Amino acid sequence: MDTAVDQALRGLAHVETTLNYLSDSSEKPVTYLYEPPPGTPPRTGRTTRQPVTIYDARPLLGALSLDKQGIALVHHETTVKNFYDDHEVRTVYYPEVERLVKEATGASRVLVFDHNVRCAPMAKRKENGAREPVKFAHNDYTVKSGPQRVRDLLPGEAGELLKHRFAVINVWRPIRGPVEESPLAVCDARSIAPADWVPTDLKYRDRTGEVYSITFNPNHRWFYFPRMRRDEVMLLKCYDSMDDGRARFTAHGAFDDPASPPNAAPRESIEVRTLVFFGPAA
Repeated sequence: MDTAVDQALRGLAHVETTLNYLSDSSEKPVTYLYEPPPGTPPRTGRTTRQPVTIYDARPLLGALSLDKQGIALVHHETTVKNFYDDHEVRTVYYPEVERLVKEATGASRVLVFDHNVRCAPMAKRKENGAREPVKFAHNDYTVKSGPQRVRDLLPGEAGELLKHRFAVINVWRPIRGPVEESPLAVCDARSIAPADWVPTDLKYRDRTGEVYSITFNPNHRWFYFPRMRRDEVMLLKCYDSMDDGRARFTAHGAFDDPASPPNAAPRESIEVRTLVFFGPAA
């Protein structure tokens, strides 16, 4: 644990709420990202709602880092006009994000490889390709699936790239702000025990990925950045190949904020996933 952060927690504003955790890991859980075969549930593995305290991390900005807690918040202006325009996101936003992550991490190479937009009402209407916020504590990659994404996306280079350190970093920002409904909570990587991570299959139509679900541990230390604006970006380290004590995985999930006003606008956000290479081969 970080003593400076521990001491600061005593005076931080916070909310008391609940988060969805995995409760049953007797069999490897499976989540379908498409309509599963008849008679097959879209998600296996039972979930449980656990009471948690989620701290306002804004006063801790100087103490938080990708290598310690797995979290960073940065200011970033974008020239994107419409985040629901897939072409504009890929041609304008992807290069912006690659430059941003390279500068924030000191990486030798950054590659954006996909993105999601999220808005619950749009998702229900099947509008703009939007998905609902994920209200379940999870991490997007595992020890197995992190390197596999490099092999899948860069097959000709993977052998050399995987000899050196690399990471997968999510870049999360509001499409509109301030965010008042279903904000994103992030768990301090140093508060998560290895046994809390549960590999979970993620079924696509053309492949099977693997993510981590997470089981409840009262030591988990959750943070969020209240009322995030469109010019603010949260960086989340979802995988790091370096196993030397630094943050490697960062659990996260949307939550019901008891401080949200009753007429709060639905959260609209975009997350971009990046491969971040540090070695000379990149």
